[in-house]
Amino acid sequence: MEIIEVVKKFVPNEKVLSHMPIGNGHINSTFLIMTDKANYSLQEINTKIFSDVEGLMSNIDKVTEHIKKKAVCCGKDPRRSTLNFLPNIIDGKTYVMDGHHAYRMYEFIDDVFTIEKMENPKNFYSAGLGFGEFANELSDFDASQLGETIVNFHNTASRYKDFECALEFNYNNRLADVADEVNFVKSRKAFMSLFVDKLDNGELPLRVTHNDTKINNILFDKNTGNPAVVIDLDTVMPGSYLYDFGDAIRSGATHAAEDEQNLSLVDFDLGLYEEFTKGYLEACGASLTPMEVKMLPYASIMLTLECGMRFLTDHLNGDTYFKVHRENHNLDRARTQFKLVDEMEKHIDDMTAIINKYAK
Repeated sequence: MEIIEVVKKFVPNEKVLSHMPIGNGHINSTFLIMTDKANYSLQEINTKIFSDVEGLMSNIDKVTEHIKKKAVCCGKDPRRSTLNFLPNIIDGKTYVMDGHHAYRMYEFIDDVFTIEKMENPKNFYSAGLGFGEFANELSDFDASQLGETIVNFHNTASRYKDFECALEFNYNNRLADVADEVNFVKSRKAFMSLFVDKLDNGELPLRVTHNDTKINNILFDKNTGNPAVVIDLDTVMPGSYLYDFGDAIRSGATHAAEDEQNLSLVDFDLGLYEEFTKGYLEACGASLTPMEVKMLPYASIMLTLECGMRFLTDHLNGDTYFKVHRENHNLDRARTQFKLVDEMEKHIDDMTAIINKYAK
């Protein structure tokens, strides 16, 4: 379908004045739609990655409706508290299908901005506040109502089994050149199941998790500078708050690029760690269980280790999952993550002290 034809499936009585591509997402294509009555964001969902569009949008609908109800109860504007998806005129669902193509449309949020690169540590505090508020708003939501849009996404024990398979088959004969990296992962095998085991035995509660807590997935209010809306909800699934906290630290508490080849530039910034922790626990600390608080210092290590292991697994498998732009690109990524893990492990006592400082 042409863009205008798709738009008419959601707002049949509005005249489309213009449409243009926006954003820099790597998965979905997004367009700004301007009509004679309002502005919207239209997205084509990447069905190669998200094949279960019904399940995907069911998760998003449940979560956004819950946040909107919370906003109303707290006297906030529900239209500036979460994404507001439009029902289509055919069957009332918040998406439409056209063959293998799927589309959704939501109200465009004005007077907001995103942060692509942290230039001020306070940005990371604000990100912690935003993701903490997201967690707090959903702390009373039954996460078992949600499906897994990507199965075993942060099941590190399952990811380790994938790694072992890559070692066994060694499809591209790369194993001999990565002995140090393989041993790095193997030496931490027992650690891999820490969170999964505690989720399975009920020591950690099942939570609604975002699973992609990069700072550019928050819209900030232009007038106040405060976090307004958490976006990119495709990976909202059942899981643990530890996943979101850990992944935010992995991606934000370092000054090096994810594929930095000069490992001497890869650092773990404890100051940035504290800024995010302060914001996150300020917003949702009261909703955390004692076990969640106890495990928080290990979250960034776990998620960084998992990410590095996935990069190494893909390198061994011949770069079949992550896009690569140079020889040994996934290996460079893995080495960067493992250097970050090493730096984090050295600061585990410091991280624990910071958590205890701000925990409620």
